[in-house]
Amino acid sequence: MLNIVLFGPPGAGKGTQSQLLIDKYSLIHLSTGDILRGEIAKGSDLGLQAKSIMDRGDLVPDDVVIKMIQSILEYNLEAKGFIFDGFPRTTAQAESLDNMLADLNTAITTMLSLDVDDDELTKRLLERGKSSGRADDANESIIRNRINEYNTKTAPLKEYYNKQHKLQSIEGVGSIEEINTKLCVAIDNL
Repeated sequence: MLNIVLFGPPGAGKGTQSQLLIDKYSLIHLSTGDILRGEIAKGSDLGLQAKSIMDRGDLVPDDVVIKMIQSILEYNLEAKGFIFDGFPRTTAQAESLDNMLADLNTAITTMLSLDVDDDELTKRLLERGKSSGRADDANESIIRNRINEYNTKTAPLKEYYNKQHKLQSIEGVGSIEEINTKLCVAIDNL
């Protein structure tokens, strides 16, 4: 089973690259952002709670995210693999994910980290905000807060996977095709 953590700050291109990798490697996409936005669209209690947290640029609590991920993993036991986009975000989440996957007799294969500088991220997110309709993409102070949250709380997760010899850093600047080629080379060389 090919299990990939696609990692990077908001605006690094994870969503775009995830879809390309899903198509090429027949993986199931686990995007906590998409799952949470789906709950928001439904107007569920979880969605309303998540919306207020996301609108501030903060992270949704681990226990909520972990329960969602576990149910999706258990529902798709015959999958060729998963691409985790936006999860895990903390070492505690990564440890929980490792335990969940071990219970299913599998593990994370690699973490592909898209590296993009903060100014480029801000520019990309403001541009995306013009068409996405997402409040958290249209306000520069919220964007900067999201990037700061990533840098202080999430980026250290790279060390967790580096210690497992699973981290591969990929420059996330260039055309969509150039970045995708770098990612596919990294996967194919595993």
